Amino acid sequence: MSEKRIREHPVLDFQRKDGFFFDFEGKQVLAYPGETIASALYAQGLQRFTESKLLKRPRGFFCAIGKCSSCIMRVNGVPHVRTCITPAREGMKVERHGAMPEFPDTTLPCPKVKEENIEVAVIGGGPAGLSAAIVAAENGADVHLFDENTNLGGQLVKQTHQFFGRYEEHAGTRGTDIGKDLAKRAEEAGVNIHTNSTVLGYYHKNKIAVDAGNRLEIYGCEGIVYATGAVENFLAFENNDLPGIYGAGGVQTLMNEYGVIPGDRVLMVGAGNVGLIVSYQLLQAGVDVVEVVEAMPTIGGYQVHASKLRRAGVPISTGHTVKKALGNEQVEGAVLHELDENWEPVTGTERTVECDIICIAVGLKPDNHFLRLAGCKMKYVRELGGMVPLRTETLETSVEGLFVAGDSAGIEEATVAILEGELTGAAVTEKIKGGSEKLLAVKKRARAGIEEMRKGPYGQRPLEGVRACTFEGVCPE
Repeated sequence: MSEKRIREHPVLDFQRKDGFFFDFEGKQVLAYPGETIASALYAQGLQRFTESKLLKRPRGFFCAIGKCSSCIMRVNGVPHVRTCITPAREGMKVERHGAMPEFPDTTLPCPKVKEENIEVAVIGGGPAGLSAAIVAAENGADVHLFDENTNLGGQLVKQTHQFFGRYEEHAGTRGTDIGKDLAKRAEEAGVNIHTNSTVLGYYHKNKIAVDAGNRLEIYGCEGIVYATGAVENFLAFENNDLPGIYGAGGVQTLMNEYGVIPGDRVLMVGAGNVGLIVSYQLLQAGVDVVEVVEAMPTIGGYQVHASKLRRAGVPISTGHTVKKALGNEQVEGAVLHELDENWEPVTGTERTVECDIICIAVGLKPDNHFLRLAGCKMKYVRELGGMVPLRTETLETSVEGLFVAGDSAGIEEATVAILEGELTGAAVTEKIKGGSEKLLAVKKRARAGIEEMRKGPYGQRPLEGVRACTFEGVCPE
């Protein structure tokens, strides 16, 4: 297995020291503090993590943020561990177990149970969740923030580009720095931060259960802000399940959070802002981006991002998509073809490109599992990316005391997520502790910022979506 760690980067500094080893199927694997099991394995060249249930086809991880099952393995005897979000530890034993593992062959410790009543639970430590937690804590609420990852910041931790938007919401600042700033502010505000803590479910009257690793924690909450973000969309084409086909977020996580290159030659599918930005970040990491293909007749992202790629010699082909991935155990290439105005393949336009990675950047859909479990009334809103909860103007769902913010409420810019977090942080605090001039000012400012962000050409679509799922008074059936 070949080393894939990035040693030099124009923006990021991966300070690796105090390396250690863990066992992977009888081999010693080098890891560094802060790395996950999956990133350490991938750095050594491993791509096949598990297999499909029926056909036993190879599977490599896809999302790298714990929202799919493509990286599950057995860790210290425990099966179905999501290795992409599980920190590597010295001396741990890791092995593949396929899609249907046997029952654990080890004695599992019975977790201790902790029960506590709190005022505000914020689920998700990204831009929306951190912003909500900061506002609520700064206004006197007892706030507990839960995130299943080791580091706070959500998707910001891997955004090396400078943000657009409003100056008041960090325009001109790199996403990585925004995430660090929000995490620092949350700590300074007195937020009770629970990392490596997975919220397992919602129970009657705003009660949640949390897997904290060595114990089960149960919290009765007066208010909840749900802000776990989004899930990447997939794309249908032949052989689309091979290791080496990853979501753009998964590629970013490998590169920008753990300093591991995904491969040598990448085909990017999707020319929205995510596809264009990640393509440029791949170039920064020394990876060859062979082409960007986009099914739409025009580029969907900002032209400034597209121009940077073209200046670097990366071709962008609109009206094209992937017909087939080539390879048996992992990606070895791709067959592309043109699409006509009816989205039908144009006969005779097939061509092959050599690549070892196909990166999928074809949009996101809101992460809504918890909201459905809680009984929130949902609605499919195409403009917001899929199923979203009906909500009031302060983002309270049909379940009293349960608020939603960020991409879980609908896919928009990160700046909107920050502002929605501030709005829900103020609203949930007001509901619990009563109103104040300070909370009123926060809500007014957040609303004004959101309204401004939705005035531009890229804001009209989500604005229509929000209007379709916002209610006043009693939530409609």
